[in-house]
Formats: sequence, structure tokens, C-alpha cells
Amino acid sequence: MKKRILLAFLPLALLKMNGQQSVQDSINALDEVVLLENLVQKRALGITESSSLGIADLEQFSPIDFALGLNQISGLYVLSGALNTNRITIRGVGARTPFGTDKLRMYFNGIPITNGTGVSTIEAYDFENMGKIEVVKGPKGTSLGANLGGAIVLNTKPPQVGRTFLKNAFTFGSFNMVKNNLAFRHSEKTFNINFSYNHIQTDGFRQNNSFERDGFLLTSSVRLSERGKLDFLINYIDYNAGIPSSIDAADFREAPRRAAANWLAARGFEDNRYTLTGVSYSHRFQKNLRTTNSIFYTYLDHYEPRPFNILDEFTHGFGFRSLTEGKLWNGEFTIGAELYKDEYNWQTFFNQFRDNDGNGSLQGAQLSDNKEFRSQLNLFGGYNLRITPKLKAQVGLNFNQTQFDFRDLFSSGEENTSAQRDFDPILLPSFGLQYQIRNGRLFANTSRGFSNPGLEETLTPDGVINPDINQEKGWNYEVGGVFSLARQKLTLGLALYQMNITDLLVAERLDEDLFIGRNAGETRHRGVELDARYQWNFTQNWVAAPRMGYSYSHHTFIDFVDGDNDFSGNDLAGVPRHRINSGLTIRNSNDFVFNLTHQFVDKTPLTDSNTLFSESFNVFNVQLRYGISLFDKFQVSLNFGVNNLFDTNYAQSVLVNAVGFGGNQPRFFYPGNGRNYFTGLRLRYDF
Repeated sequence: MKKRILLAFLPLALLKMNGQQSVQDSINALDEVVLLENLVQKRALGITESSSLGIADLEQFSPIDFALGLNQISGLYVLSGALNTNRITIRGVGARTPFGTDKLRMYFNGIPITNGTGVSTIEAYDFENMGKIEVVKGPKGTSLGANLGGAIVLNTKPPQVGRTFLKNAFTFGSFNMVKNNLAFRHSEKTFNINFSYNHIQTDGFRQNNSFERDGFLLTSSVRLSERGKLDFLINYIDYNAGIPSSIDAADFREAPRRAAANWLAARGFEDNRYTLTGVSYSHRFQKNLRTTNSIFYTYLDHYEPRPFNILDEFTHGFGFRSLTEGKLWNGEFTIGAELYKDEYNWQTFFNQFRDNDGNGSLQGAQLSDNKEFRSQLNLFGGYNLRITPKLKAQVGLNFNQTQFDFRDLFSSGEENTSAQRDFDPILLPSFGLQYQIRNGRLFANTSRGFSNPGLEETLTPDGVINPDINQEKGWNYEVGGVFSLARQKLTLGLALYQMNITDLLVAERLDEDLFIGRNAGETRHRGVELDARYQWNFTQNWVAAPRMGYSYSHHTFIDFVDGDNDFSGNDLAGVPRHRINSGLTIRNSNDFVFNLTHQFVDKTPLTDSNTLFSESFNVFNVQLRYGISLFDKFQVSLNFGVNNLFDTNYAQSVLVNAVGFGGNQPRFFYPGNGRNYFTGLRLRYDF
């Protein structure tokens, strides 16, 4: 039976079914046009369903607004307080995390980039370098860690054999934004190399909101033999970003460009230098058996003056990942292992900004000196069996072992809080079925997942390892289908899920920079995700491609008692009930592209008591692109866009359960950018 691939129609206005190609596929020779696959089976994942974005999807927005691009995926929601402040939630998992992204696993070209406590930093990567972003929602990705939130897999642009070119993409826009990405790529049958340098700077929409980043990416592959291939990867960034922080309701309504007063007075910022290096060797033993083994190293140097203290930290991380795939009897198997270890070192200092004559932060006396060794081991295996020509079954199993070793280097004697925390090993099974029908396929999955507590959640207020904290655990149940209708012009994807999570981790805020974690209850995540894409060739050369993604999220506390408060039955804070992401692309071959995109986010509960909500909002964005070949080897592309077309005042991110300190109102809101413009010029020369 031929493998059927359902392509998304919006970004390319192309259709490719069962090996039949549109004549417009010749456009793919241009680097920026790479197809998107929505709800497509991936070989490495067996029959596990996933969603993915291609280059053209991300290019519908300003090159610095990656959150808007990712939010096209139903069930996934990026709350972006600033370019350096992002929180990704999938099906409500991670919505209660105060800052950053956790409870999912992230990979870059097959290398894990989630740190030892489960935190992922997507802003460390330039999205103009991406070829495809794949998202597995829920713990069904056995080979990708089986985290409750799922996994995000970032992949750079694939090589184009026989091509050598130099490309420069320059963009400028509102808030003194300037971005440039310079890339050189050379590819031949046995060798390819890709080098890109990127620079971005902007003053930002708000006070104390500047951002400046420089970085480079180097990838290369060398084919050592007909069966062996070696891949190299280096990603480096250096950025400095102001932190405006969240603001209260009054400022959000009346002066959304303001920064929080204490962060503005301290001129709070973060300075990051991040390096990822990796080497992978792939070997095909025979036609149906191959293995890929990777080793990697990461380094993060982070300095962050905050109003309450100054944080100075660095992290060394290293590990390996091994994946072997092959055919056995009437099916395919996958086995592998992944080990990640890191050493986290952090110190805090008194911030004397109040005594610095209005010049911002000033480092004072040392307050703490800590080190933590973190280790996480994943062993996994899966088997996909073809039961009948139309029916497939999948079984998978992941084994996880997590350990923390905390060292207090500041205190001595009885005041020293050094301790270890070894979590019990956990087994995470997954079962799936897929049935091929005339116009698509049906699928079902049951899987178990987990989430580790973050750093703050493992420690008590006294800085002591909390021996009672447990991992979150849950079962996910999912059914759905992907259908091709209307003579294959309409693609529909539908998924219904329920996830029951026990030992819910709750981050309780005791002070402005003091959180503790505890296992406080149980949640139930129920939802529906619907994706629709259509292609309409209204003339011989013009194509219109509308799309719509809808997420219904009914996520509630089943059992949650916090002190004297019983929140059982309440909606999970930080999760909007309804979200819609829609768009329309009109294309004339590759010469002209018009993109109109829209995002609707329902009101969002801000507290566990469900007494406060953020307002719902609609945001529209528009973009025009025009490309032309001046000579046989020289191509030029121009683009112009407007984000937040109607200048809506909306909360692009919220802080759940914010508490006001010192008589101040709680600060729940991170305002989204007002109406802003961007324009760009892209040049490419083929050698």
C-alpha cells in the first residue's frame, strides 16, 4: 500500500498526493519554499501523529515573531512576554509554570536541548535557519522522552544536492528593529556545509525592552562510505535583553508600554552566551537496519540583575543519544537510549540599585553559592506491526531515571543544605492503532507520561532538597483522523483527547523571587483540535489557500485543595477555553504572495479561584511578498508586513496567580506589541 502524505495547502498552494506532483513543485528549487506537513506520520515516530511547520509557514510573519508562527499549531500555545521571555504550553501542560518552558522535551537536529530540570529555551535559535518544526502533543512520543507536554523537534534546512549559494535576508521595522541573516550553503553528493550568521536588535515596544543578539550556526555532513555518514553541528548565540516584566491591570489598560517600576529602576536585564555542539554518526548495516549515535555538549553563561538580587550562573551539559531502527517480521522496531547530564552553578548577590544614583543595578555582597548535578536517563523501544493491509498497531515503552545532587557551597556546618534527590524509576508505555480508510486514516493512542519538578520546586524555602516532592504523572487518551475531501483539495485533521494528571506540581510564590513546589492535586485535560486547509485554483496561475486551526480546551482541577481553599472543579489557570488561528494565502506561482493571518484567544483565568480573567482578543496580521529572478543565478525578494493590524491592546502572556508585594497590585499582564511594521529584502546568488 502506497504511503499517503497529506500536504498543507496554505503555505505553498501545492498538492502532492500518492507521488503525483503539481507543476508548481519546481518552485521548491528556491530555498525559501519548503512544504509543510500537517498531521503527517514520521518514520522515526512510527504511527504516532504529529504536526509540523515548514519554512513558508514561519515566513507569514515578521522574522522575529516566532511565537505567531508556532501558534498556528492547534493545541500548542506560546505565551510571549518578550523576545527573551516565552512559555510554551501543549494541551495545557506547563500553563502554570511561572517563567519559561518546561514539561516538554525539545530537540535540535536530533540532539536534546532541554536542560537537566526540564527547561527548554526556544529563543536560543534563529527561526530563519529552520527547515521544519515538528510537534508531538502529549506523551505518545516514546522515543522523545514521553513528557506530559510532548516534544518539539527543530530541524535546519535540508541540503539541496548540487547547489551552492549565498543568501542574505535583511529586515527592518518598528521600534528600531533591524535583523540580518547571512547564509552560505554548499551541497554535493558526499559533502555539504551550511554556515549562517544572524544579528538582531530592537528597542522593543515597552520600556526597558531592548534586545540585541548575534549568533552563528554551522552544520555539515560528510559521507564516509555508502553506509556511513558523519554530521556536525555548532550553534552559538550571544544576546543582551532588557526585562520590562509584567504589569498590573491599570497599567495594562492605560499605559501598556510601561515596564514594571522596580525592574525599570534596576534596569533589569539578562546577558546570555549559549553554545551547542554535537557530532552524529549514522550507519546503515543493511537495507532495513540502521543506527544513529550522537554526542553533544552545551554551555550557558547567564547574568541577570533583578530588583531583588543579581543572579550569576553557568551550566555545562553533555550526553549522548542512540537510535536504532529496522524491520522485524511484519513490522518495524525502534530501540535507543538517551543520557543527559549537566552541572548547574549559580550565585546570587545583593542588588544595590537603590544606592546607585539612578544608574541601575550594582552588584553588592554575595548571598548564596550553589551547584547542582542533574542526570536524566531515557531508555526506549517501540514496535509497529502491520496487522492487515489497512490496520497498524504500535507499542512503545520508555524507562526514565532522574537524579539531582544539590551542593551548598556558601554555608558550612549545620547550616549547609547539600542533599541528593533520586526519583524512583518510572515506566511509560504507549499503545496506538491506525486504520487506513478511503479518504484518509483514523488513529487512537493511549500513553503514560511524566514531568520532573523544576529547580525551585525541588527546594524548600530554606534551600533544602524537598524529600517529599514527586514527579507529575498522567495517562493520555486520544482518538482522531486525517481526511482528504473535495477531490483532495480539502484536508481535515481532528483529534479528541483526555489527559488525567496526578501529583500535580504547584509553584507557590512566597516572595518576589521565592517559589516552592508541592504536589497538590489532580487535573483533567479534555480537548478537541480541528485543522482545516483548502486549495482553490481560481485561475490557471492564481491559487487561494485558506486554513483554520481550532483548539477547545476544557482543563479542570479534579482534586485541588490549597490551605482553606478548595479549587476542585475550577478551570486550570492560564489556559483559554477557545483559540482560533486562521489565515489566507493568495499566490501567483512564486512571484507574488499575500498572507492574511488571524488569532483569537478566549478569556483566560488568571487565578486558581477563577475570580480574575484576562480579556479575549483578536489580532490580525498581513504580509505581501514579491520575488523575481534578475539573472539566471541572481534572485531578489521583497516583503512588507503589518502585525496587529488594528492596534489591539492584548495580553500576549500572563503570569498565573500573581501576588502583589509591598502594598502593590498583582502584576498579571505582559502586553503584546501595538501595531508595527516591517519590510525586508532578500538576495540570493547561485554559484
